[in-house]
Amino acid sequence: MNMPGHPAPQAEFLRGALRRADLVVVGAGVAGLTAALSAAESGLSVVVVNKGPQWSPDRGEQPTSTFYAQGGVAVVMPGRRVAVADDADSVELHLEDTLAAGAGLTDPAASRPILADGWAAVSALIDWGADFDRDGSGELLRTREGGHSVRRIIHAGGDATGAAIQRALHDAVARFTRGGSIEFLDEAIVTRVLLDEGRATGVEYLSAGRRGVVAAPTVLLATGGAGHLYVATTNPAGATGDGIALALRAGALVADLEFIQFHPTMLHTPGARGRRTLVSEAVRGEGGRLVDVLGRPVTAGVHPMGDLAPRDVVANAVEAAIEASGHPCVYLDTSAVADFERRFPTVSAGIRAAGLDPADHRIPVVPGAHYLCGGVVTDDEGRTAVDGLLAAGEVARTGLHGANRLASNSLLEGLVMGRRAARVAVGRRDLPIADLASPDGPSSGGAVPVLDRDLLQDTMTRRVALRRSADGLAEASALLRSAPRRVPTTVREIEDAALTLTAAAVVAAAEARTESRGSHVRIDFPETSGAGCSHAFRLVDGEVRAAVLAAAV
Repeated sequence: MNMPGHPAPQAEFLRGALRRADLVVVGAGVAGLTAALSAAESGLSVVVVNKGPQWSPDRGEQPTSTFYAQGGVAVVMPGRRVAVADDADSVELHLEDTLAAGAGLTDPAASRPILADGWAAVSALIDWGADFDRDGSGELLRTREGGHSVRRIIHAGGDATGAAIQRALHDAVARFTRGGSIEFLDEAIVTRVLLDEGRATGVEYLSAGRRGVVAAPTVLLATGGAGHLYVATTNPAGATGDGIALALRAGALVADLEFIQFHPTMLHTPGARGRRTLVSEAVRGEGGRLVDVLGRPVTAGVHPMGDLAPRDVVANAVEAAIEASGHPCVYLDTSAVADFERRFPTVSAGIRAAGLDPADHRIPVVPGAHYLCGGVVTDDEGRTAVDGLLAAGEVARTGLHGANRLASNSLLEGLVMGRRAARVAVGRRDLPIADLASPDGPSSGGAVPVLDRDLLQDTMTRRVALRRSADGLAEASALLRSAPRRVPTTVREIEDAALTLTAAAVVAAAEARTESRGSHVRIDFPETSGAGCSHAFRLVDGEVRAAVLAAAV
């Protein structure tokens, strides 16, 4: 059944079609839908190419990472009245926390405006219908998470913030789809960015075995991350590095890909593959404590902020405790969290689904692949090195996250950069685009390396996860170089090709960084270099090679 605002697929589309729009958005999470809405409000025509199924709030498995975001949005509200002196907040304090978490690689010049624009972006989201949790007087409730010096994270439905945002954005989008200014192409995977003399002119996509083209003067990649490089992840099934691969093949630069944040508290499910339940950092913000199998504190003596230290610190403390005890996990003791199941209904449901009882107040957890801190290099408006190609959200590297993302800065960045990308598209709406022949079948972009997914995930999990070494990275690199080449013709093969290329870029970046910094730990180079610098890469003759970051945009 078709949801309101999402037109049924047309016969022309199923045969292969040519569409034209002012903006084509690849991805339907917070950054993509924010951009689509902002552009439509400015009078642009927008096509959203969504790899997942048609939106339904009741679907058991959702395609975007946005939906699964539990903690909330880290944002400073101007002029906010505070109840106690030590709860005072400011953009500068938020920036200090962000820089500290980023371990020397966060760009303050790029980050300050993003953080400062946060409240305007959140206000727009509220105007679109997002309903955040409030106290009896109507003030937004706030919680604290790892790396934050004050309580600045707003949330919805307790720990269902991402789901509430996804619903609000889709409800707002529906008003524009009914009016015809936003069109969704669901269950359609983009296979390449179309170029004309080095300028992006649209995208090619595949749906139901048929090729289609959307021609547009501006293309926005908002495809999310790459958690399925690993055996277990907090990411949904669609997080297969699609945007990284599309951008590299189009000629854009990527940077900081070695920094893959492992969330310290993913629910431990022995032998399971794929998406696993995230146990929100806010649980620790409300009093949860990490202990080993003998009940000893995991982060004691590791960091002044203890269990609320930045995620890389806590994740490595968890890993160290697991190695020291020989036990397969540590435990999150929630006995001090008031009314746990009411405050964290999403976490509680995930615990029950795994056959455990949240009332035991002892949640088995391990670090899990969570967030891509680097990505496609952009400027402060989302522009990449390719004219007309933008990137926003987790797929993009703005300079905000550095070597380790500060908790709940991701939804904030998606909102802010989605709005900025739309502004860029408005300025490009009258640019001409190339004449493109109407497609009549699958396109052949040539054979590319495609590694078996299970083999890739097993290798990345063993060799390129929390702890890395030259020998392990060399093993992963050799395997990736040996990947058989073929022309991907199915969604699975297209995703596997994207994972293979993204893995090659991650490994190259990890080999290049001969130090330990943030979420990148080299056991053969345990120290951090005095001065931090980002490493950029591009695709040259089918190989990932180092590039000069200054030439990125």
